[in-house]
Order: sequence, then C-alpha cells, then structure tokens
Amino acid sequence: MKAIVITHPGEPEVLELQEVADPIPATGELLVRVHATALNRADTLQRRGLYPPPPGASEILGLEMAGEVVEVAADSGGQVGQRVMALLAGGGYAQYVTIPAPMAIPIPDGMGYEEAAALPEACLTAYMNLFMLGKLQTGGVALVHAAGSGVGSIAVQMAKAAGTTVLATARNASKLEAVRKLGADFTYDTGNATDFSGWVLQSTEGQGADVILDFVGAPYLSENLKSLNLNGRLVLIGQLGGSKTEVDLGLVMRRRLHILGATLRAQPLERKIEITRRFCEFATPLLAQGRLVPVVDRVFELAEASAAHHYMESNANFGKIVLKVS
Repeated sequence: MKAIVITHPGEPEVLELQEVADPIPATGELLVRVHATALNRADTLQRRGLYPPPPGASEILGLEMAGEVVEVAADSGGQVGQRVMALLAGGGYAQYVTIPAPMAIPIPDGMGYEEAAALPEACLTAYMNLFMLGKLQTGGVALVHAAGSGVGSIAVQMAKAAGTTVLATARNASKLEAVRKLGADFTYDTGNATDFSGWVLQSTEGQGADVILDFVGAPYLSENLKSLNLNGRLVLIGQLGGSKTEVDLGLVMRRRLHILGATLRAQPLERKIEITRRFCEFATPLLAQGRLVPVVDRVFELAEASAAHHYMESNANFGKIVLKVS
C-alpha cells in the first residue's frame, strides 16, 4: 500500500509517499480501506521526533481516519462494506489500517469520508476532557481556548449542545466570527491581549468558568486560574506556548481549584473503547440532527502531506485539515 513515511526527523519536507507493507488484521480487528485522514498537532511533533507513538502502534502518522471495512477478522463482529471512522494510535496516513472492532464509529448517512475524518480525534478529545475529566454539567460555564482549532471548534459545539454557556477565545476576528456561528455565547481575541480573566468574570456576572479547556499551557495558566469558579476545573490538553511557569498555590487552595492533564493517544485500549462508547451515546443524535458538524478547513491529497503540515504550522486554518487518500 501507499503511505506517508517520515524519512528522518525534521521539517515537513521529510514526509514522503512510499510503498509499505499492508497491515494484517489480528483477532478482533477490522481492516479498513482509508478514504480520508486528518492532521493533528501531534503529527507535527512526531515528524520532528518529539512525540513517538505508543509501544506497538504504527510508526506511520495519522490519529484518525474514515473509510470502508474490507476485511473482518475472527471475533470482530464487523461487516465488510461498512463505512466507519475511528480514532487511531497511528497509521492513518495510509491506504489501509487495522482497528479494534469496538473502536469503529459508524459514519452517519449523508456524511462524506472527508467530513467524517475530521471527527474522531477532535470529538473524543473534546468529550473526554469536557465531560469525563472536566465534569461539565448542564447550566455550567465552559471556556474553550483556541476555539478555531479542530478540537476547539468541536468542543464549542459539544458544550453548547450540553446546555452550557460557552466562552471562546481565538487569535483573530474572522475565527471568532466563525466560532460564534458554532454557538459560542461570548468571544475574546487573544491576538490582541491575553489578560482575559476580567472578560470571563464580566461575561459570567462574576461567576467564572466551571471548566476551561486549554491548549496553550504556561502563558495562560495565571489567567486561567483567575477565570475559574469555585471548585473549577482547568483541563490542560496542550502546551503550545510552553510547559513551565509559576503557580499561585494560594489561589488554587482558596478557590478549591482542580488542574487536570491528559493525553488521549497514550490511554489504554480499554479506556479508548469506553470513551468511544460514551461519546457515541452522547453524539449520535446530535450528528443526526445536525447539531454537531465536522469543521473542515481544507483538503489536501495524501501526496501533499508536506504542504498540509506547512499549512497547519502557519496557524491559518479554522477547523480540521484533511488528507484525501486515493
């Protein structure tokens, strides 16, 4: 099969389309013909040699895909011809991939492969962090940073569908306008200033946020802590701005704050299956009703993976960047 290979750690030019061995499904797995995959920040880190795949996972990039089941191994319970999307530990930048059968999410009728490929990683990341870790409840307040990103744009929709007040930040006015169309109640331009805690408190009549979903890390920590309600939860899912800073422990203790961190890729398979199951229970009716929609910024051919990585690193995209796999 054809797949994108990292010839050596480095810039996007190290990505090459090459012939590699086809994957073989083991007991309980499905072999899927990939029609589309999507980029994630983790891909750019892995390309640079900074984020190796978990033990046993494919060295090929790609943490999600959408495609068609072409082979069903023993004890899998799958069906040849079924259209599925799935979270992956790796291997999505290729024509074929194997997945554990319980990880397969049916693609809704009427949704194309390129749209479906934009959902698994963003949806499961947002669901796990907002609801399973962040314990976001109906009537609560959620603050989503980097709301123009793939995960951020989905998180805004999920939080709104759950009946919460949604605050969102992004780095320019056009992204904020798009975020408002997705359901954000209040928006803030972090391209102009990052002292957003006053805006959060003003927007929530002094209450603050119950859950904050943050991709930025160190530069936002102090403002995040000042933006939280009593017993509020700060969920860290990225460190694009750096990982080291000072913490006001007195504030954390006085307001009984919780600082949580997690990565989805390194979760045990059993945990990923549970997250997938719970997400499907939450999202299946939302997808059918059009209340949760994939946000695709741009589609590249698989052979254009290098250009797609350059585009991601320019931070110009709103939503997901997709690779079409022919």
